Amino acid sequence: MSDQPSEFELIATYFKDLTSQQGVALGIGDDGALLNPSPDKQLVMASDTLVESVHFPADASGEQIASRALCVNLSDMAAMGATPKWFTLALTIPKHLANKQWLKGFSSGLADVAQEFDIALVGGDTTLGPLVVSITMIGEVPVGQALQRSGAVVGDTIYVTGTLADGAAALAMLKSTKNNEYVDSKRLLKRFYRPQPQIEAGIALRNIASACIDISDGLIADLGHICAASGVKANLVAEWLPINSQLLEVSATDCLNWALTGGDEYQLCFTLSANNKSIVDQWIAEGKLMATMIGQITQPHNSEELVTVDQQPAPDSNGGFDHFSN
Repeated sequence: MSDQPSEFELIATYFKDLTSQQGVALGIGDDGALLNPSPDKQLVMASDTLVESVHFPADASGEQIASRALCVNLSDMAAMGATPKWFTLALTIPKHLANKQWLKGFSSGLADVAQEFDIALVGGDTTLGPLVVSITMIGEVPVGQALQRSGAVVGDTIYVTGTLADGAAALAMLKSTKNNEYVDSKRLLKRFYRPQPQIEAGIALRNIASACIDISDGLIADLGHICAASGVKANLVAEWLPINSQLLEVSATDCLNWALTGGDEYQLCFTLSANNKSIVDQWIAEGKLMATMIGQITQPHNSEELVTVDQQPAPDSNGGFDHFSN
């Protein structure tokens, strides 16, 4: 008996149980899904594609790949202040991985994240080919309350959730032959393969943040997207950047570069008006939100230099793009 299931057996065995969620009138098994959006809500949709040896190493397990793919997409929902509800999966898989062991791990990785965030798989496709995982996430946000990139104004302060540099440090560790140099390798691996989408923070920031984005391509690059959309410039203060103390033991210089340009953080970068800054500062003081002020929106955009660091030209921000490619 073959260890390789047919497409329909694959779906029925490994993905059918991921469909339970309120609002699903018809899930997997038909030509399309039927979804019931909540009243007075807008739908938010975002898609990401992860490719083997570009977005994750070739020796990653099925469970690790699935967890990373789903969390990366959930982070887009957080950046919009949306509540995630449903997702679709397009899985292209090479023949040597189309076996029960790999598929069980992949399904388990999806299921763990889907259960944590109460989201349902409602459709997709499977085919043979180079390993590629494409997910489309669908969420809901109250009408008119979605966070966007275009609302920052001069005088706003800039914040980030969590800590920076972890994603890029994890990537460097995975590409390195000297993994023992990384004193907190277990934590870094978890940050890479299961980054924690800031869903609760995004929802809390509705009607509070003037602009928001998740950090996937690097702080400078992604803050630059806010600046471009808002028509402003920003300045970051290097010593304010939140970096894990264990990571600083590796190299303070590397940590600063990782924090500014490394990417793969999946934390939120957001801006606040003077009126709302005190609200967020109170949340931080009370332990309701883990976030740090890192800079300010300084002036209208009138040049190509959108983001400065300590009033100086920012370092090259391409570091977050190359992942595992050479």
